[in-house]
Amino acid sequence: MTKRLTSILLAFIILEISFNAQTRITPPKNPYRPSDDVKLGRQANAEVTEQLKILDDPEVERYIMRLGRHLVNSIPSQFQYPEFEYSFKVVESADINAFALPGGYTYVNTGLIDVARNEGELAGVMAHEIAHVALRHGTAQLAQGRKYQIGAVVGTILGSIVGGNTGTAIAQGSQIGFGAYLLKFSREHERQADLLGAQIMAAAGYDPRDLANMFQTIERASGGRGGPEWLSSHPNPGNRYSAINKEAQSLRIANSPRNNKEFARIQELVRHLMRSSTSRLGSRVDSPSSRMRTYRASLFRISVPQNWRELEDENSVTFAPEGGYARVGQQTAFSHCVIAGTVRTQSRDLEKATERFLDQLTEGNPKLRRQGRASYTAIDRREALMLQLSNRSEITAKDESVTLYTTLLPEGSLFYIITVVPTEEQPRYDRLFADIVDSVRIE
Repeated sequence: MTKRLTSILLAFIILEISFNAQTRITPPKNPYRPSDDVKLGRQANAEVTEQLKILDDPEVERYIMRLGRHLVNSIPSQFQYPEFEYSFKVVESADINAFALPGGYTYVNTGLIDVARNEGELAGVMAHEIAHVALRHGTAQLAQGRKYQIGAVVGTILGSIVGGNTGTAIAQGSQIGFGAYLLKFSREHERQADLLGAQIMAAAGYDPRDLANMFQTIERASGGRGGPEWLSSHPNPGNRYSAINKEAQSLRIANSPRNNKEFARIQELVRHLMRSSTSRLGSRVDSPSSRMRTYRASLFRISVPQNWRELEDENSVTFAPEGGYARVGQQTAFSHCVIAGTVRTQSRDLEKATERFLDQLTEGNPKLRRQGRASYTAIDRREALMLQLSNRSEITAKDESVTLYTTLLPEGSLFYIITVVPTEEQPRYDRLFADIVDSVRIE
C-alpha cells in the first residue's frame, strides 16, 4: 500500500468518524451558580409537594427511583454537578405529564406511565427532563426575567418548569406578572434536551428512538382532548422526530439491565390504582379554597378557587378540585366542576341559540334533563339565560345538579358556563358558583 493511499484512507476514516460523532451541546449562559439551582429547586419542590397529590405506593416509587438513578448515572461527566439532589416521585394524576425542577427534583404522572408502550418510552421522557436539569435550563431561562422581583422567583420557576395546566395554575398564583415565554422552555432548550436526553438514554442502555416514538405515543393518547399536557410545555423545536433518530445513529447503546416485564407489571399496578381512583370519584373532594385566582382566555376571564385545576379543551376550559375529576379511558369524568367556553352560533336570538346548544349537550349526556323554564339573568352586564338541569352520573351513579348560563357575543359565538355538583351537595356550592359567574368579564 502506498503512502498516498494510506493518507487517503486515514482521511476517509477521520471524515467518517466526524460524520458519526454525537452532537456537541453547549449549555446556555447562566449567571446563577449550581448551588442556586439547588436552593431554588428545593424551595419550589416544597411548594409542589403541597400542590400535587403524590402517589403513595412503595413498589411504584422504588421502580421510578431505580430507573431515574440509572439515567442520572449516565449523564455525561461535563454535565454532572455534585451539588444536585436528584429525586423521583410519582404524581397521582391522569394528565400525560412529567417535569423536573432545578437541582433535580423530578416528577412523573401516573397518566404518563399509563400511556408509555415500553420502559424505553418512559425512560425517554425522564431522560429528557433530566437533560433540562443537567443543562440548567430552568435558571438560565429565569435569568431572562431578572427584572422581576427576586422574592417571586419560586413562583416563576414553578410556572416555567411545571408547565401545562398545573404550571399555569401555580404561575398565576404567584405575585408577579411575567411573559408567557417563561411558562415554557424555549425551542432551543428543547432541541438540547432532546439531544442530551438521547445521549443519556444510549449510555444507560436504551434505544434513543424510543424517545422519538414517545412523542407520537403522547399525541395518540391525547385523543384530541385539548392537547397533550407534556407537549404543551415542551414546544417542538422543529423536525424533532427525525433529529432524535439522526442523533441515535451516532450513538452506541450500552448493555442494559432494562426489564420490560417489570415495567409491564408496574404499569398494570398504576392502571389498577388509577381505576381505583376513578371508583372514588367525588367521594373525597378537596374543599374550595377561600382564595380565588383569575384565569384569562382570549375572549373572557373568570375567577375560580385557587386550589382548582384547569383542564383545557379547544374551545372551553373545565375547573375542578382534586377528587372531583378522574380519567376514564381517553376521557376525563367530573363530579364537581365549572366549565366555561364558547361555541359558534348562526342565531342572534339568545333563546334559540341556547336551545341548540342544549340539544348538543343532551346528545353526549342522554340522562340530562331540564328542570323548568329558563330565566333571564346577566353575565358581565350582558343579557343572559340561566337554565337548571339534572343529570344521573354513569360513573358515580349519583344525581347531579347542573346549571347552564349563556350569553351571546358580538362575533357570532355563544358564551356559556356550566356548573356541576352532586345534588346532595348543591347548597354548599350555591354561593361559590354565584361568585364565579359574577366574576366573569367578557374581553
